[in-house]
Amino acid sequence: MVKRFTYNWLVGILVLKDLSKNLFFLMSRLFRLTTTRECRVLTPTGWGALLMVFCLVITLTTLFVYSFLAPTKPVGGEILVVEGWLPDYALEQAKEQFQIGNYRLLVTIGGKIVTGSYLSKYETWAQISASTLKELGFPEDKIMTVPVFKNIKKNRTYHGILALKSKLYEEGLNEVSIDLVSLGAHSRRSWILFEKVFPSLNIGIIAITPEGYNISRWWLSSEGVREVISESIAYLYARFIFSPPIKN
Repeated sequence: MVKRFTYNWLVGILVLKDLSKNLFFLMSRLFRLTTTRECRVLTPTGWGALLMVFCLVITLTTLFVYSFLAPTKPVGGEILVVEGWLPDYALEQAKEQFQIGNYRLLVTIGGKIVTGSYLSKYETWAQISASTLKELGFPEDKIMTVPVFKNIKKNRTYHGILALKSKLYEEGLNEVSIDLVSLGAHSRRSWILFEKVFPSLNIGIIAITPEGYNISRWWLSSEGVREVISESIAYLYARFIFSPPIKN
């Protein structure tokens, strides 16, 4: 009797165990939380090929990024616009560009001076650059100054271009073609902003070569690295993110 009871008890345990396994299997099929999938991974050869491609991209970017950021593509416009913050040697070259081109007018643009404003009789970069050009012998009747007196903390280039647009409209010059003079890697960004503000005008660009570093080996100079990297980021911002409403 005892043996029979023990036997039945063992059989019951085995049946319950088998039933629990089947129930767990059924629940896992109905409420699956995980799964197993195959995935491909790179072989050592694949990693080597990927590294070579990465190095090639970095090399090409390093060699050609400056020329991309600093284009010179004038359209032979009627007006030559000069960014007022340019150094003196760049202003000298802007004067030469005006003399060899068939321009009617040179316009300097720029916002308030941040450093040295208490020592200068001028409030804006536009006024300083115009005065510098006059000292270089540029005819006063060919210069127009478009200063921005507001204390602009960001997007200063854009607000300077808006001020230029308003001034050209007042003078009846709102349909003339423009060549912009800028410096180095900053040039393409300014060019893009000009095209945003003047979408219907023909806009050209003249990039003055900076004297602070060798543009063909900009990565060997701290100044070159700072300028190219910062202007690359600023270009991406101006191209793909910055899109404020245009105001007349």
